[in-house]
Amino acid sequence: MLNIDYVLTRGVAQILPSKEELKKLMGKRKITLYQGFDPTSAYLHLGNLIGIRKLAQFQKLGHNVIFLIGDFTGMIGDPTDKSATRKKLTKKQVVANAKEYKEQIERVLSFEGENKAEIKYNATWLSKLNFEDIVEFASNFTAQQMLERDFFQERLKEKKPIHLHEFLYPLMQGYDSVAMDVDLEIGGNDQLFNMLSGRNLMKSLKNKEKYVLTMNLLTDPTGAKMGKTEGNVINISDSPVDLFRNILKLPEELLEPSIELLTDLPKNLAKGNPKQARTDLAHSIVSQIYGDVDANFARNETVNRYREGTPTTGDVLISESEIQITTSGTISQASGYPGPVILRSMNTGSLSDAKNLIQEGAVTHISKGEHIKLERDEKTKDLNIKVGDFIKVGESFIQVVKDKK
Repeated sequence: MLNIDYVLTRGVAQILPSKEELKKLMGKRKITLYQGFDPTSAYLHLGNLIGIRKLAQFQKLGHNVIFLIGDFTGMIGDPTDKSATRKKLTKKQVVANAKEYKEQIERVLSFEGENKAEIKYNATWLSKLNFEDIVEFASNFTAQQMLERDFFQERLKEKKPIHLHEFLYPLMQGYDSVAMDVDLEIGGNDQLFNMLSGRNLMKSLKNKEKYVLTMNLLTDPTGAKMGKTEGNVINISDSPVDLFRNILKLPEELLEPSIELLTDLPKNLAKGNPKQARTDLAHSIVSQIYGDVDANFARNETVNRYREGTPTTGDVLISESEIQITTSGTISQASGYPGPVILRSMNTGSLSDAKNLIQEGAVTHISKGEHIKLERDEKTKDLNIKVGDFIKVGESFIQVVKDKK
């Protein structure tokens, strides 16, 4: 059941000045909160969905939620955790990118009814500031505060440029809080400095407390967060079937945090049956974006097509002559083991690479639901794969088809 403790705990990294004070305030009255999204791409992704879900949880508790589109800050670009200055975008680009944001999230965040979420654009106030305003706001920060940030320190060591407008980004994000007169800002834990800038400005300009809630990030096995810049993004605007399949391909290390950050499923779900947990994760996310009907269709299309042997665009097809189907209808390799099947189909590069894939358990017979293994002597192995069957190599699928006449 959704309650204040759940909202202030699930996926939450930190609350400032304290969880207890924010909980007390929420018990007294409706609060106004927001998260900002710079439109550096036309597509929102799973990393964005973490914050959008948290906004929706506050909304369901009756609080006033703002989905802020950073059409002004998006032109400049947040320098946080960037090893080089972001490429600046034009006004036309950011407006075009944000055009379909509402459509992508309207099943998660409600924009109708008495407690509907608001969409605001920070160019509304940031574009109207004059130089006197900027000087006044900047007086609340020091150059040392900016330069102490890790990614700026790295650039200094590597003698990479740090442009002055990058120092102004946290000031601009901070002023968003003042302009909207909010009680709370939420965001990823990498945004803490920017969010605290708003807290400082709120105290200085309005003598008002602003709370900060940071969310844990969804990071890949290398430690890089899932996002547009990092190139490991899964867009929530993908079709239901593509979204479902892409979620199934998430690394095993991301299964548990994805369940916690992107669903309301039990956090320990992956410990019981990881395979089922992965499917439940994909179904839950697709259902949030597209609804149960499309989620059920995506699951059936993904699971059943391998059972039924239906080729799909994107699968690798190999002919029966390529894998030497025997008179018994099964597959046998002249070389003595099934490495050549993987080698020919996936261009692994060498016979030993193909052999390693099999030994690592990366090759699965989909129809049987079991890994293909080598015999002890590595000389004799019948793969027992028939025309129409699928085998799975890593995250790719291969189907055996009849030769063209």
